Amino acid sequence: MVATLTRFFGIEHLDLVEDVVQETLLKALQQWVFRGVPENPAGWILQSARNRAYDFLRREKRFRDKEAQIAERLAADLAPAEHENDILLSDELRDDQLRMIFTCCHPHLSRDARIALTLKTLCGFSIGEIARAFLSREAAVAQRIVRAKRKVRDKGIPFEVPSGSGVAARVESVLEVLYLLFNEGYSAHKGENLVRDDLCEEAIRLATVLTEHEIGNQPKAFALLSLMLLQASRLPARLDDDGNLLRLKEQDRSLWEQDLIRAGMHVLGKSATGHQVSEYHLQAGIAACHAAAGSYQETDWHRILNYYDQLMHLNHSPVVALNRAVAVSMVQGPRAGLSALREIKPSPALKSYYLLPCCYAEFFSRLGDIRNARIAYQEALELVGTEPEKRFIGKRLQKLIENKTEVSSPSEVLPANRPWDKPSEKNA
Repeated sequence: MVATLTRFFGIEHLDLVEDVVQETLLKALQQWVFRGVPENPAGWILQSARNRAYDFLRREKRFRDKEAQIAERLAADLAPAEHENDILLSDELRDDQLRMIFTCCHPHLSRDARIALTLKTLCGFSIGEIARAFLSREAAVAQRIVRAKRKVRDKGIPFEVPSGSGVAARVESVLEVLYLLFNEGYSAHKGENLVRDDLCEEAIRLATVLTEHEIGNQPKAFALLSLMLLQASRLPARLDDDGNLLRLKEQDRSLWEQDLIRAGMHVLGKSATGHQVSEYHLQAGIAACHAAAGSYQETDWHRILNYYDQLMHLNHSPVVALNRAVAVSMVQGPRAGLSALREIKPSPALKSYYLLPCCYAEFFSRLGDIRNARIAYQEALELVGTEPEKRFIGKRLQKLIENKTEVSSPSEVLPANRPWDKPSEKNA
């Protein structure tokens, strides 16, 4: 609704459009209880919101110069009210959403501003929800969105799908935002729920809209969509009936959605044209290895490690290096995994990343070094953000506490400058 009405009234009236859509939804909730739901609810809401916005603007003096132009546009684009069943055309709506994606992801906006504006405008997030996603204060997020909208207005960023030389940069921004949106849904940073299916579905929907347009009909976009589909296929198996996190080897693979796996594999094939290999290609390849394995033991870890080696050449992110260390441990053993962890360059991003001490704990456990494993899990427990992950780490830690056997691993594989690097009296 917001995307379609923004096309009618202009991006400079985005705040008004968002307000009238919300007001119209409230009006529908109040009236439909007594009058019944109309035959085409979406058409009713769009028509009512359009009229409300139009009436408001007609009272503004600055609008009078553009009134004839906007009225003509509305008359051409929207059917009369008596034909409201024809008002909301799916193809038209998808194009409007695509325009809004590119408006929100303009390279003139900062990375955080692009993400926040997309979450607010396209995904209907509240300020509070965006603040939790950013681990930031609501006031700071609200100001970020206000500044982004002001920049869109002041710089005259058009509400359109770009063409010419600006296409590549805009598509890169769009893909990054959709990738981050999906990741937030797949592993939320904070709160009661580890998985937010609504975010994953929204990211997949928007990526599909993008790939179906000629501007997004390119290998990198297909690779991202494939990655999303393959990852989403595992969502039903990531938590048990009590909402507790299940590791990959603990998941019931019969719960994996085969339709999504088939769709992901099909889209991955479409991404194989051309000569460019992107990060999304390699991550989709890793996801495909997991999807194709009949069991955890049958996983092709050698191929996964090869993909991570290639990924490290494209992205030196410490998180990528951390994931690679897990693959190293599966191919070469936990001692090699610890060595790979020690090679990761110190990064501020990892100081609060609970999966780093979790990896240490897992490798130490596999080596029989229970003391260091316990210390690592205790640090992870202090960093973790979601309740399911807290319960998961707590259970792993409790099992180690109940295990009275301790075996010290050689000091040369211990990580440098970590809490568990300090020798105990026994080791000293």
